Parts: sequence; structure tokens; C-alpha cells
Amino acid sequence: MIKRLGKSRQEKTSARPPFEIIEPGRLEGPVVFASPHSGRFYPQALRRASILDRRSLRASEDGYVDRLLEAVPAAGLPVLRALYGRAYVDLNRAADELDPAMFEDLPANLSIRPTDRVAAGFGVVPRMVASGRPIFAGRLPFAVAQARLEEVHVPYHRALEELMDRAAERFGFAVLIDCHSMPSHRAILDDGLNSRHGSQSAEPDIVLGDRFGSSCAPELRLAMARHFRDRGYRVIRNQPYAGGYCTEAHGRPAEARHAIQLEINRRLYLHEASGRLRAEGTRRLQECLGELAQSLRHLDLAGQLPLAAE
Repeated sequence: MIKRLGKSRQEKTSARPPFEIIEPGRLEGPVVFASPHSGRFYPQALRRASILDRRSLRASEDGYVDRLLEAVPAAGLPVLRALYGRAYVDLNRAADELDPAMFEDLPANLSIRPTDRVAAGFGVVPRMVASGRPIFAGRLPFAVAQARLEEVHVPYHRALEELMDRAAERFGFAVLIDCHSMPSHRAILDDGLNSRHGSQSAEPDIVLGDRFGSSCAPELRLAMARHFRDRGYRVIRNQPYAGGYCTEAHGRPAEARHAIQLEINRRLYLHEASGRLRAEGTRRLQECLGELAQSLRHLDLAGQLPLAAE
């Protein structure tokens, strides 16, 4: 397996590259696995400016999701993993999801996207961590946001687009599995899918987000749901996570680009209070995701579009 580090201006100051691509020895299918929220690097400039300690900054991470993907390259598929922490820049947000409350000199003519996520403090440059605590005591210069976007956000999404382009050119279509984890306390009531499969649990193990059918052909979601259910996991769709910017930007089925967001309940592999990995749960998910990669290599989505009713 080959590791390729992303390049950015930060390399000139010996800082961390924005991402890492773990390549298979041989490319075997059109699927790209990505982990945008499991980065664990927090630059000194952020730690100096923040009123939070490093452990508190890590509250927003999808803890160690990249570790769950370790068997994927052996199945012949690449893994793109972010290296910077989500509290630095959120790669599952659009570049224009900027929070006016954060910056002291936001240009008046700047086009921004006022989403609910931004209003809650979780824009592309976050104002809050997932625990609800503010990251900074006051406002920041807008140049801070510009630098983070240029150095991390833009290179990451360019790399993801290039991996999708390569898959589409080689196989006729491309698939993004955008991998995340969810805290167990965010689990919600079943949307009916589990009850049709013999489970009444209100807490899902897996949430598959396809933006209500718009980001991928239904065959992809159904194949993934079947894979996890066959291994004993409880699966629901789009609640509470239907997919973020990554699935929106890179899921374009009309262009033979399919994207789905995979959310894994953290209690399956992590001691949530301490942040330590559960050895057996981690091993089981690594095996499950490696087998998923193997099976998706054979899924043919060429010419498949979402159903209008979805």
C-alpha cells in the first residue's frame, strides 16, 4: 500500500499536510472511502488562540474513524483521510458556510451561505465544538478563515474530486463512501426501516445518508444496508444525518458520481467518556468495512440514477 501526503503551503513551515491518501497496491474498483472528521492535528496557532484545551477541542472529532478503514486499501480501494482536527476547519461544510459572528472584518460583499449549521456555530470555520462550548473568546480576523480554506479545505476537496475522476475514467462511474461517527446520545427513534427487518431498537448502529435519495442510486444504499444488517448492525436511513457538504458536492448521479454518508455509532468501537478504542468493537468494524469494500467493488452503478420517489 502506498501513502501519498497532500501538499499545501503549510509544508513550507514544516506543518502537517492537509490530508493523506492511502492507495491500494492495485486499484480494483470505482469506490473511494473518505474520513473528513477524524483528523487529530491542531496547529499551535489554534491552540494559542483558543480558550479550550486540546482535549476539549477534540470533542468535535469523529474519533478514530480512519482507524476503522485500515482494511479498505487491502481490498483494492483508496482511503482519503483528513489530518487536521474538525475544530480547525470542517471539511463537511461548503467554503461559503461562514459565520458572520466569528469575524471582525468580514467583507461586506462576500457571498455566504446562512445555513442552520452556521447559525448553531458549526460553519466551515467552527465557532463551537460539539460539546457546545465556544472555541474563542472573541472575533477573529477574516484572514484566519481564508488561510484555513486555502491550506486545508480546497486541497482536500480537490484531492477527493481527483480520486472520483480517476474512478469514473477507469470504471465508468465513481462512488464516495463518506465515513463519520455519531455520539450514542444523538440516536433517535427508528424511521420504520428497522421494524420491517425485525428490530424495534430506537438506537441505530449505522445511519446511511443519501440526501433523501438525491446523492446516489438506491442500489448503493440498499447494498450497504444489507451488508451491515447481515452482520447484526441496526441500520436506518437519513435520520438524524442525511448527508452533508461532501455528499452534496460529490454525489451527482446524473454525472455517474454517487455519494453516501456512513455514520457509525461510537459506542460500537469507542469508550465515549475516555476516547479510548474498544479493541473488539474496533476489530469487528475493521473487518466489516474491509468486507464492505470487497463487496462494493462488484456493484455496477453505470447508468443508475436515483428514483424520483426516493
